[in-house]
Amino acid sequence: MRIVSLLPAATDIVAELGRVGDLVGRTHECDWPAEVASVPVVTATGLDPDRLSSREISAAVGGHRGSSLYSLDSDLLAELAPDVVLTQDLCEVCAVSYQRVTDAVRVMDVGPRVVSLEPRTTAGVLDCVRRVGGLLGVDDTEERVTALEARLAAVAAAVAGRARPRVAAVEWLDPVWPAGHWVPEQVTRAGGDPLLAGAGEHTSPVEWSAVLDARPDVVLLMPCGLSPERTLSELDVLTGRPGWSELPAVRTGEVWVLDGPAYFNRPGPRVVRGAEVLAHVLHDVAVGEPVSPAEARRVTLTAG
Repeated sequence: MRIVSLLPAATDIVAELGRVGDLVGRTHECDWPAEVASVPVVTATGLDPDRLSSREISAAVGGHRGSSLYSLDSDLLAELAPDVVLTQDLCEVCAVSYQRVTDAVRVMDVGPRVVSLEPRTTAGVLDCVRRVGGLLGVDDTEERVTALEARLAAVAAAVAGRARPRVAAVEWLDPVWPAGHWVPEQVTRAGGDPLLAGAGEHTSPVEWSAVLDARPDVVLLMPCGLSPERTLSELDVLTGRPGWSELPAVRTGEVWVLDGPAYFNRPGPRVVRGAEVLAHVLHDVAVGEPVSPAEARRVTLTAG
């Protein structure tokens, strides 16, 4: 079966199901696993995040919808002749919109099946793995999902009975945007109490005063689409804010920079690894493979 993935999380799902070899097209943001690098790219964006600050990116995105931020090479899509196109209609600024894809497919001689994946919770993510596995005819889909569920259960068991720190997870630095959807569940599973957003919630920016009032014991920085190195380069937009040094998390050295794109921003099976990473961050508990500095690193910060 010929698959085009127009969503990095969908590419993650295809990889989890052992079907990377069937990918014939991907987005410019699909970067895992490494072997997808050779798969043709069918999307692009005029936004250059490497040249813009978080505030400038937010301003550029403001007022746009996903279909206007991203372009789709319809001619290449037709040439690739996919049987299945995996896309989304959940986030307006995360990927090519579902409507744009269906419009492109409508003019093809033989249209592929277009599947929109829109999970908002961890259970929804696992259901998407089931759905795509069934669509692709992966015989051991349920066994793979069961293994992911077992890993989540292992995280919960490893932190059971421990004191639960109050956790602020931030998915954008300027303006401050709390992480919603499945991230509060990841925090809860790993033994923390999520602040500023609830499970499954589609969030919006908050005033800095909301962070100060929440008084988090732990701050998790996981900007959407930004590498840990890029996050570290922009920390001054937080450290320079009034009251930063008085936050409990800052006073005790519990500010962490995480790999958001890999384990927290994308609704794919690697959110399970994200929960394992948080067990290490919140309780210094090892679940699964050891956590590397590339996945999570503690930073000691003072007011700017």
